[in-house]
Amino acid sequence: MTNQDRICVGAIAGAFGVKGEVRLKSFCSTPEDITSYAPLYSEDGSRSFTLKLTRGVKGGLAARMSGIATKEEADALRGLTLWADRDKLPSLPDDEFYHTDLIGLEVLDTGGARLGTVRAVHNYGAGDILEVFGPGRRQALLLPFTKAVVPTVDLTAGRIIADPPEDLE
Repeated sequence: MTNQDRICVGAIAGAFGVKGEVRLKSFCSTPEDITSYAPLYSEDGSRSFTLKLTRGVKGGLAARMSGIATKEEADALRGLTLWADRDKLPSLPDDEFYHTDLIGLEVLDTGGARLGTVRAVHNYGAGDILEVFGPGRRQALLLPFTKAVVPTVDLTAGRIIADPPEDLE
């Protein structure tokens, strides 16, 4: 399995309580759906888990994970990202994308000039932002991932056409 065959669907924020539950951040549009994509894997694929949600908690969910029985074991998982097999995830509408599919795409402006490559996708609460890094740039170009600024995403061709506002270039 390569990382292209899996999508990051959540992360462990640490232990919850003293009986081995974890505090879970779900990256799914419906947070509770994360359990239906099990088994979930560590990023390197060396460990797999099933999840049983136990309750909602501030900033996420509390869950029991297979093989985790103590607070210490749960604490040891802090920061672990959880990955699901891509074929277990729902198909997306034409105008939605998994972040992992955008990373590495070449970004061109509407005139065909190369702006760089998508290095990361961020969301600080007001929508997705593409971090584009390219030759000749001292710092990354941050593009709002909206139809107006990014009118074309062509996964097959491996590129994005962007129309950044003039003050961003």
